[in-house]
Amino acid sequence: MRNLVFAAAAVAGLVAAGAAVAHGIEGGAKSATPVSGTFRATTVRASTTQSCTSSTGTTIATTKATYTGTSSGAPDLTGRATIFARSTINTTDGIGIVTGTFKVGKAEGQFSAVYDHGTVAGTASGHGATPHMQLLANVSASYSPTSGFTSGKIGGTAGGSAVEFVAGGCAPSHPPQPAKTSAHGTVTASSATSITVAGLTCAVPPSLGAPVLINYYVGAQAAITCARVNGVLTLVTIDKSP
Repeated sequence: MRNLVFAAAAVAGLVAAGAAVAHGIEGGAKSATPVSGTFRATTVRASTTQSCTSSTGTTIATTKATYTGTSSGAPDLTGRATIFARSTINTTDGIGIVTGTFKVGKAEGQFSAVYDHGTVAGTASGHGATPHMQLLANVSASYSPTSGFTSGKIGGTAGGSAVEFVAGGCAPSHPPQPAKTSAHGTVTASSATSITVAGLTCAVPPSLGAPVLINYYVGAQAAITCARVNGVLTLVTIDKSP
């Protein structure tokens, strides 16, 4: 968690500057050149998502995907855009982090950003047309794990948010299982839509209507198990009473 907190502070500092800089070695001396660009990457490939519920009851969704599109701006930032991103988002509160790698025009590298209700803002570092042309930039975009990046900016971005992630238990979420009720004894009422055994009455689903009518007439012995389905106590299993 300490690393995440420090990273968030660094993101906020660079974003406030609103710039992207390429710097390299020319004749033994360093040079710095301001650059900027825009990008859009909405074609989604190889997307996988896993969701779980945290120990605090919030839903956490982790998505890995590759997004492709186009970019324009400075010469090194113009061309095809390919972004591999891994997002970890608290969908209950609409915040999270997005990290990954990018290749935008001739530039490539890695990025880290804070996600806040559909937008990301952070930093990117890598190189331009050659490995000797280093690139450090603030980045921002609208982002959805299912549809990718739109209105993307490299340099000239607005300030973003900061988040902290705390380690905690997170288990896969499962829908609650319906409570079941059982009874066995004499059938006192029976039809294609309802059956009563030992005082327990349950609705009969269409899949069990014919077996109930044929085999479990009034006076027969039966063992039934029922569960609430959409608020209605419904027959789940029926057998001959032991």
